[in-house]
Amino acid sequence: MTTITLVQGDITRQSADAIVNAANSSLLGGGGVDGAIHRRGGPAILAACRDLRASHYGKGLPTGQAVATTAGELDAQWVIHTVGPVYQASGGDPALLASCYRESLRVADELGARTVAFPAISTGVYRWPMDDAARVAVETVRNTPTAVDEVRFVLFDDRAYEAFARQLG
Repeated sequence: MTTITLVQGDITRQSADAIVNAANSSLLGGGGVDGAIHRRGGPAILAACRDLRASHYGKGLPTGQAVATTAGELDAQWVIHTVGPVYQASGGDPALLASCYRESLRVADELGARTVAFPAISTGVYRWPMDDAARVAVETVRNTPTAVDEVRFVLFDDRAYEAFARQLG
């Protein structure tokens, strides 16, 4: 059974088999979690992402999908990149957000990862409401069969931590 833990802090400082990146579809770095992972992980992550763009994802990684690269200088073996959906004024598609977590766990299983650190996907510049994002994340991880022993939600601030804590009950 997978244990779900919460940590308030910087995901780039986590020691885990895999760290999940809330990437943009270009896979070439950006702001928020994506930029922080690329900066701290060093040039090896960007080089691996460029290789993916050249070989499999010429048009970018589709929303809800996930792919792994080296973790470069991070304290992990892999970075699993996933593209979360943008929340619109008319709402968002929770199935796409759930797919980010499910697909990341699928990739983790393929890699043999036992510990996976997730950020709160889509809650930054993609504007997904934190309480709903926490609900989707926790429900999806609880309901996705996986060999991962520990899923660690690494949450940047009090608001995110409290939202995820409420969902864990």
